[in-house]
Amino acid sequence: MKMHVGINVTDLNESIEFYSKVFNTDPVKVKPEYAKFLLDNPGLNFTLNLKDQVSGNQVGHFGFQVDNLEEVLLQKERLEKLGFFAREEMDVTCCYATQDKFWVTDPNGNEWEFFYAKGDVESRAIDSSCCTTQPVKVEIKSSSSSCCS
Repeated sequence: MKMHVGINVTDLNESIEFYSKVFNTDPVKVKPEYAKFLLDNPGLNFTLNLKDQVSGNQVGHFGFQVDNLEEVLLQKERLEKLGFFAREEMDVTCCYATQDKFWVTDPNGNEWEFFYAKGDVESRAIDSSCCTTQPVKVEIKSSSSSCCS
């Protein structure tokens, strides 16, 4: 079983470039208005659907939970070497957990966190942007509509 996430994008090539770097793999299928990534770890069918316009971020955020701080730092270093700005949040309390994490933002404003949950807490204290809406647009420079496999 794989989770499926399909997002709308305004520039397919720019989004393919971003997600190829974030996922550390190329898409398995690319069409004029569509791209599909199939990831084994985590099990994810992730598609990009070209639209004329995308209005705002329709999702709070996406993320990858990893097993330890070392993996958070390895992923952060990998993406920074590829030219991404990573917004770091270490030892923050958010969404009922204490976490170490960093964030990257795709070309359409969708935020992705890589995080390690160090422990549960009883309150939803917000020291982090995961529980708020503060999108940070990162410029990554590299055409209209459709859906599906």
